[in-house]
Amino acid sequence: MTDYYSMIKNNSRGRKLKSRVMLFLCVFAAMLAILPLVYIFFYTTIQGASSLNLEFFTELPKPVGETGGGMANAIAGTAILVGLGSIFGIPVGILAGIYVTEYSKNMFANIIKFVTDVLSGIPSIIIGIFAYGLIVIPMQRFSAYAGGFALGLLMIPTITRITEEMLKLVPHNLREAALALGIPRWKTTIRIVLRTASGGIITGILLAVARAAGETAPLLFTSFGNSFWSSSLDSPMASIPVQIFNYAISPYDEWHRKAWAGAFVLISLVFIVSLIVRLATRNKYSQSA
Repeated sequence: MTDYYSMIKNNSRGRKLKSRVMLFLCVFAAMLAILPLVYIFFYTTIQGASSLNLEFFTELPKPVGETGGGMANAIAGTAILVGLGSIFGIPVGILAGIYVTEYSKNMFANIIKFVTDVLSGIPSIIIGIFAYGLIVIPMQRFSAYAGGFALGLLMIPTITRITEEMLKLVPHNLREAALALGIPRWKTTIRIVLRTASGGIITGILLAVARAAGETAPLLFTSFGNSFWSSSLDSPMASIPVQIFNYAISPYDEWHRKAWAGAFVLISLVFIVSLIVRLATRNKYSQSA
């Protein structure tokens, strides 16, 4: 009997040891995943925060040889381009995700899923070239419309896949209960299924917007850039990524500091928007629970 209890005790100690080792490895892996992000954020903060001032947010870029100036037009241009891309990419991505999930046995749904997977692996510069051939060449000029279209294409695969995965997590009992009450399928999808998964879908939208906001290659072929305020969406428009690129490849130290400042502003904007939406979503669902 004593040997039996000692064997159980030894097995219990062995399981606890294995559990602690695996927990340590999981925490270590999580730290390794977070460390590059933390390093990039703090390094960009150190390099760029010192160059920030009121002029950076209110004035246009200065010519070569002049100190001061800012990226006011690029900040506004990025907001406009991302907004145009969201108007195009978010509805298409959500509707495609809904169709792929709710009509998964349809042949067309499998085609959409395959095209989405292919689109997510295409380099962003190819998207830019496609938008260049589809919009810029026929219009014979760069424009914000072309830039927004390219960014919208980049958003679609991420939003589609995350919408699909979030809708799959909704229990089928909710769908069956709604259908049993006589609610049409489209109302069930929009009012119950989509609403239940909205938290995860919003997170996916933020990921897509964050990716689009930092893209440079597509904008070089579409909106191109502008050193002044853009008076029309049908003309070239400045953006933070393109402005950072132009400053970074220049031989001037003043422009290098401006590039770091622009990178810091871009990262901060994505972080703040993500934080606000996450907090708002959490409060909404905690109250409804």
